[in-house]
Amino acid sequence: MYRAIDSFPRWRSYFYFITLIFFLAWLVKNVFIAVIIETFAEIRVQFQQMWGSRSSTTSTATTQMFHEDAAGGWQLVAVDVNKPQGRAPACLQKMMRSSVFHMFILSMVAVDVIVAASNYYKGENFKRQYDEFYLAEVAFTVLFDLEALLKIWCLGFTGYISSSLHKFELLLVIGTTLHIYPDLYHSQFTYFQVLRVVRLIKISPALEDFVYKIFGPGKKLGSLVVFTASLLIVMSAISLQMFCFVEELDRFTTFPRAFMSMFQILTQEGWVDVMDQTLNAVGHMWAPVVAIYFILYHLFATLILLSLFVAVILDNLELDEDLKKLKQLKQSEANADTKEKLPLRLRIFEKFPNRPQMVKISKLPSDFTVPKIRESFMKQFIDRQQQDTSCLLRRLPSASSSSCDHSKRSGIEENKYIDQKLRKSVFSIRARNLLEKETAINKILRACTRQRMLSGSFEGQPAKERSILSVQHHIRQERRSLRHGSNSQRISRGKSLETLTQDHSNTVRYRNAQREDSEIKMIQEKKEQAEMKRKVQEEELRENHPYFDKPLFIVGREHRFRNFCRVVVRARFNASKTDPVTGAVKNTKYHQLYDLLGLVTYLDWVMIIVTICSCISMMFESPFRRVMHAPTLQIAEYVFVIFMSIELNLKIMADGLFFTPTAVIRDFGGVMDIFIYLVSLIFLCWMPQNVPAKSGAQLLMVLRCLRPLRIFKLVPQMRKVVRELFSGFKEIFLVSILLLTLMLVFASFGVQLFAGKLAKCNDPHIISREDCHGIFRINVSVSKNLNLKLRPGEKKPGFWVPRVWANPRNFNFDNVGNAMLALFEVLSLKGWVEVRDVIIHRVGPIHGIYIHVFVFLGCMIGLTLFVGVVIANFNENKGTALLTVDQRRWEDLKSRLKIAQPLHLPPRPDNDGFRAKMYDITQHPFFKRTIAVLVLAQSVLLSVKWDAADPVTVPLATMSVVFTFIFVLEVTMKIIAMSPSGFWQSRRNRYDLLVTSLGVIWVILHFALLNAYTYMMGACVIVFRFFSICGKHVTLKMLLLTVVVSMYKSFFIIVGMFLLLLCYAFAGVVLFGTVKYGENINRHANFSSAGKAITVLFRIVTGEDWNKIMHDCMVQPPFCTPDNSTYWKTDCGNYAGALMYFCSFYVIIAYIMLNLLVAIIVENFSLFYSTEEDQLLSYNDLRHFQIIWNMVDDKREGVIPTFRVKFLLRLLRGRLEVDLDKDKLLFKHMCYEMERLHNGGDVTFHDVLSMLSYRSVDIRKSLQLEELLAREQLEYTIEEEVAKQTIRMWLKKCLKRIRAKQQQSCSIIHSLRESQQQELSRFLNPPSIETTQPSEDMNAINQDNSAQPETSSQQQLLSPTLSDRGGYRQDSADAGKPQRKFGQWRLPSAPKPISHSVSSVNLRFGGRSTMKSVVCKMNPMSDAASCGSEVKKWWTRQLTVESDESGEDLLDI
Repeated sequence: MYRAIDSFPRWRSYFYFITLIFFLAWLVKNVFIAVIIETFAEIRVQFQQMWGSRSSTTSTATTQMFHEDAAGGWQLVAVDVNKPQGRAPACLQKMMRSSVFHMFILSMVAVDVIVAASNYYKGENFKRQYDEFYLAEVAFTVLFDLEALLKIWCLGFTGYISSSLHKFELLLVIGTTLHIYPDLYHSQFTYFQVLRVVRLIKISPALEDFVYKIFGPGKKLGSLVVFTASLLIVMSAISLQMFCFVEELDRFTTFPRAFMSMFQILTQEGWVDVMDQTLNAVGHMWAPVVAIYFILYHLFATLILLSLFVAVILDNLELDEDLKKLKQLKQSEANADTKEKLPLRLRIFEKFPNRPQMVKISKLPSDFTVPKIRESFMKQFIDRQQQDTSCLLRRLPSASSSSCDHSKRSGIEENKYIDQKLRKSVFSIRARNLLEKETAINKILRACTRQRMLSGSFEGQPAKERSILSVQHHIRQERRSLRHGSNSQRISRGKSLETLTQDHSNTVRYRNAQREDSEIKMIQEKKEQAEMKRKVQEEELRENHPYFDKPLFIVGREHRFRNFCRVVVRARFNASKTDPVTGAVKNTKYHQLYDLLGLVTYLDWVMIIVTICSCISMMFESPFRRVMHAPTLQIAEYVFVIFMSIELNLKIMADGLFFTPTAVIRDFGGVMDIFIYLVSLIFLCWMPQNVPAKSGAQLLMVLRCLRPLRIFKLVPQMRKVVRELFSGFKEIFLVSILLLTLMLVFASFGVQLFAGKLAKCNDPHIISREDCHGIFRINVSVSKNLNLKLRPGEKKPGFWVPRVWANPRNFNFDNVGNAMLALFEVLSLKGWVEVRDVIIHRVGPIHGIYIHVFVFLGCMIGLTLFVGVVIANFNENKGTALLTVDQRRWEDLKSRLKIAQPLHLPPRPDNDGFRAKMYDITQHPFFKRTIAVLVLAQSVLLSVKWDAADPVTVPLATMSVVFTFIFVLEVTMKIIAMSPSGFWQSRRNRYDLLVTSLGVIWVILHFALLNAYTYMMGACVIVFRFFSICGKHVTLKMLLLTVVVSMYKSFFIIVGMFLLLLCYAFAGVVLFGTVKYGENINRHANFSSAGKAITVLFRIVTGEDWNKIMHDCMVQPPFCTPDNSTYWKTDCGNYAGALMYFCSFYVIIAYIMLNLLVAIIVENFSLFYSTEEDQLLSYNDLRHFQIIWNMVDDKREGVIPTFRVKFLLRLLRGRLEVDLDKDKLLFKHMCYEMERLHNGGDVTFHDVLSMLSYRSVDIRKSLQLEELLAREQLEYTIEEEVAKQTIRMWLKKCLKRIRAKQQQSCSIIHSLRESQQQELSRFLNPPSIETTQPSEDMNAINQDNSAQPETSSQQQLLSPTLSDRGGYRQDSADAGKPQRKFGQWRLPSAPKPISHSVSSVNLRFGGRSTMKSVVCKMNPMSDAASCGSEVKKWWTRQLTVESDESGEDLLDI
């Protein structure tokens, strides 16, 4: 990048390389980690039996028992019942098991570690064998040997070695015993001494549990380590055989050298040097093959192998499904407990006596003095009096309808009045049995639901595969039927034993689910009670303590000035418009901009702008242009302090400072605000003119650089980022302890082996220290790779320097501090090759194993631990860590549905004209593939450099012009096929149109100018065109969506990282702005200004030589010129400041913030990467829904009326299909849900899709606790309302048919009278023939009745009522009815009254059903039992969907 800055414009180099690092190194590279994690999670299921369960913490041979601990509590302790006991006395065994003995041994281990860490290099002439450290080591070794012998005596040797921990202790005892032998002291046996620090893990149970989670199930991690070692051995052997014959290449001459080279490529440190040296040695012919070989190995090792370690660690941190559900309940319960308590700053008022606010009642006639009464009591009394007054006012117009009349007299009178009306009514029986009928109907509802699900298919219909909506609907109906216990005995009759057993198991399962429901509801009630208790506590404190909730104990609670401050502080932009009828929020055109404006209050927006302006002003500060001596920079300082003073005063007056519920200082953000304000105020008042280095004034200037952190407090999303960083501090702290332990072990070993051995004379010709004196001449090279040709007798340029015997410049192992600093730099994989080469060259090749083992453990396990823990904490903060597999799929589905949009594809033209043919051509897959191939072909043209002076560039540009015209033709065809408005609907089409327009502009400029700028523009157009291919393939589109969504969701994390970087840049200008140039501090990389400091810090974020920059900033006299008056006059660095500055920045940014980006990418990748088996709704389902939505939403507005949802649901097919024959009730529920949630208004694309998603999943498994309760309550309400609507509509239809039959009966009675007169006349005057011709009226009636053939079928669909019996009893009166035979009427044997005979005559024109209605109307007191049975039969037919589909009884759909 620095070379590009020297050759090209600065902005071009910065833009190119920064975007390259951001997209490739931070986003695209981390996608590989997401791919490996998701793939590993799938593969793990296949190896579940080999790896075992995650929760196997104790072996099968152990049991657990209660044991009293030192604090007097009880805890479960694992006890091995098969462990043999030793021969030691009982007192020794008791002492060995006591906690005192355990803590004594651990304290001795800690003392031993401290003594070993205190060792340092004392000089060449110091005798090292018998110093105080050696004697201490002998004493500790004897002590731990005695401990091991005591445990063997107490437990027996078999019982002792049965524990893995005891085996490790025995190994340490044997190794350290050999280590204290003088000849083996300071040898490889030192490892056993320093490994004692591992025993300190037992001190912290949390650390021990964390270590067991990571390393306990060692099969996975151990297998991966073995795989990595095998890969290194195999690749080293292959490389040895390939390059051992190459001359002038010493990296692959032996197997150890080949192994070190391949391991260096694995760690990414200097792997380019290995490849370049090999390419130069093999020549130009084989250089491409060798380059591909090394690049493929590097990509596999860095992108896949390291990601596997992250996947294994994440899998070890994963919990079982049952534990997740249990922890969800426990976490909800814990949250309820925490909400119950007030913060400590408010509970302090409870320590003071109660002094409630009292008022004195005046103007009360009395002879006695009236005592003071609580103000809150008087307010309550006044409120009740007002309520009673309003109640009386409402009671005046109608006493019977008053809600305040609680007397029993009106109720009794009303009941008597209703009773009298019912007795007078003809339908009194129907009204009295209404409640029993409703109860019976509800029972039949549940019974028939159970019968439907047990039947599986319906008679007369072919069985077909059910949709997921139908399956989930049946599952819910079954649960509710079992939960309510609906007629289980009646249902179970006639079933086999197996069916009864299955029903019993289902009942038990759903009883457990009901028990879980009760637990969830109990937790929810507990939360509500906790909130109520907290509110009650606040009210009690507000009532009993007059200074509670008073800002600064001065301003009153309801003072006008405080109310004014509240209005100013809490005022914010709100552009959401609500519908006055439905109350729904209307989406405005610029709702995203309005949401951004309403993100914070107006006051916070003002302070954000002021803070940004102040930070911009600080960007212009430098050691040569200081704010103390620049009046223009002081203006921004004064403005910031004045505005922040006003802001804090308003907030303190409105919400209080500390002892109020909404105080300014109620969290860390408030403390930071006050701290930044005080620092700025002190600096503004002081404004020191001379600032010495390492003084309090310089420290104040460094603290002033924290000003950009104010934005973290002002923006809510930035506060969320801070919570995500610090909420997982416990796990990050444990990982840091493990890494520090690892570094301490290797640092202690390095001190004892390498202390004083890494020093060397700066003259390469001098070997011994005795000869390292005097001066020598050192040559100077202009460039590392430039060999100057000298004339005969001419010497290279150089100068004379004194000889010095010294350690390497950047590291040494003379004490534990320097050794840990060197190992920390090695842990970041920077500079470890230099450390390795120095150790091998000055100590010996065998000691190269030391640094390789540390790099492998630190890189493969230590750094991946940070990645895994940060991802796990991010998931826990997002609420996904404790989610089960089904719940996580549901969250992914909801996130995916938010991204889904309606298809921006217009429908095909109706006619078969030219537009229709164009539409078919442009939508054909072959056409799309051809365009994709052409895009790739045009991109290949950039493989050759486009230089204006090169003749090859002209034909390449000409070919690009041809491709551009083809793409213009493509866009034109699409515009013709879709119309301009339809083409503009798609974002992809807009992008294609933009790129094509740029291509046309380039073609014009190219033929007009034909210079270097037009060639560069043409290359940019081709690059823009290449990105359009990502949306034309499913996999590429998935990866592109992952990157885009990750950028969108990580916006505030990136902003937070930039703010941290800005703070460190301001501090770097103050601390290292005048440091002299060194190895890496130069004219490009320095801290002379904030802009250059940001560039250097961005380079450090990538890890490029950050340790060398740190050592350049540590320069001390005599290598620099000190000045004690002012810091800007010296060119020395700050050793302690550089150490804290660079190490903290690298840990926060590289180990935590960048890993948050990895966590976001992993989360977003899981949204788009899932197999068809894992997806609740597949891509095909979503695509089908988008197509159907486009058919219904013909105006392409994204919303449709509620009544159109019915047509949309009817058109759905496949897994989202709603079968009206089987799931008519589900169809009603879905339609009513849309009407209820949107009040009959318009519904959006996402509203319908969300409803379908809820209906397509098992909510008991997929939804979390609160969401599950809300959803079940909504579905219960919908079912009740739909049932009420069904009954209401059925009753209305029955009433309509009854009225129609009454009208018809009147006409029938009239016709009966006429026919009776004719029959009587015929009876009195018998005709000469046997048969009689029907009259014209009867023929007309017959024609009318024959014109209604559906009367019988419609009667089957109608629900029977008490006035319409379905069956009739045959009594003795049937024998007296007239019978017709051969067209002749026969008289009954005994004459009856005419009215009875007429009412019982079975007329041929009336039909059976008509006569039933007449008889029922003339006999209203029918049999209630018969009517109840017919009601049951009707409901059974309706709910099992056995009736005709054309019936309109249930719902007009």
